[in-house]
Amino acid sequence: MVTFLDTASLLDADEPAPFEIFNPGGQAPVLLVADHASNRIPRCLGGLGLSAADQQRHIAWDIGSADLTMSLSLLLNAPAVLCGYSRLVIDCNRLPGDPDSIPVSSDGTVVPGNCGLSEAGQEVRTTDIFNPYHQAVADTLAHMWRRCPTVPPALLSIHSFTPQLLSIKHPPRPWQVGILWNRDPRLAVPLMDGLRACDDGSCIGDNQPYSGRDIAFTVDRHAASAGLPHVGIEVRQDEIDTKDKAHVWACRLAEALGSLVGHPDVHRVCHY
Repeated sequence: MVTFLDTASLLDADEPAPFEIFNPGGQAPVLLVADHASNRIPRCLGGLGLSAADQQRHIAWDIGSADLTMSLSLLLNAPAVLCGYSRLVIDCNRLPGDPDSIPVSSDGTVVPGNCGLSEAGQEVRTTDIFNPYHQAVADTLAHMWRRCPTVPPALLSIHSFTPQLLSIKHPPRPWQVGILWNRDPRLAVPLMDGLRACDDGSCIGDNQPYSGRDIAFTVDRHAASAGLPHVGIEVRQDEIDTKDKAHVWACRLAEALGSLVGHPDVHRVCHY
C-alpha cells in the first residue's frame, strides 16, 4: 500500500518544470495555452495510486492537446505555454480550493492519492505547479503586449474531450470540435463560421460538450478580465490521438483563424 504524505516540496530537482514555453519567439499576437497537456505525476506522489492504464486515460490529461497546441503554435507563429503535470495532481483550469481542483474521483475512477489530502498538501500543489504555470502565462502575455503595445494579444485555450464518458449514461459525443466562449464573440463566432465553411462534414459544437460560461478559469483570469480577445477550443480525442491527426486539425484551425490574427477589430481591449 502506498502512503501519500504531505511534502514541503512536490518536485525533485531532476524533474521537469511545471510548464513549458514552446516557440517563445513566435511573433503573432496570439498566445496558446494548454492547461491539461501532460499526464506526468510527480515522483513523490507514487502515481497517485492509479494503475498505469488509468494514468494514460483522459482522466489524467487532455489526450492530443499538446501535439495540437505545438503544431498550431508553429502554423500561426505564436508562442505557447503548456502545463507540465497531470490535471489529477492539480487542475490548472480550476480555482484552487474548488473541490474539482484536486479531484478525489474522475469519470468514476477513485484517485487514492487525492483522498483525505490535507490543506497543506493541497497548498504545496498550488505553490509548486499551479502558480508557476499561471505566472508563465501572465509573464508571456505581458511580454507580448509590451513588445507591441498597439496590438493587444489574444488567448487561445486548447483542450480535448473524450468521445464518451464512462460514469454517466450519456450517448457518444457527436462533435469533432467545440468552440467555448461566454460574452466575447470576436474569435468564437468567426472561428465557428470558418470551420463550417470548410464543408467537410465536421460537427462543430457551439459551447459543446462544455460551455465557456461554466468552465473558463484560465481565459477569465488572463484574458476576459483584461478585455483581451479569447476563445476555448476543444477537439475530440479520437480526432487528435496521433501527431499526424493533431496536425490535420491544427491546419484546419490555422486556416479558420488566419484572417482573424492581427485584425484590428479583434485585437483591441474590449470588456463585454
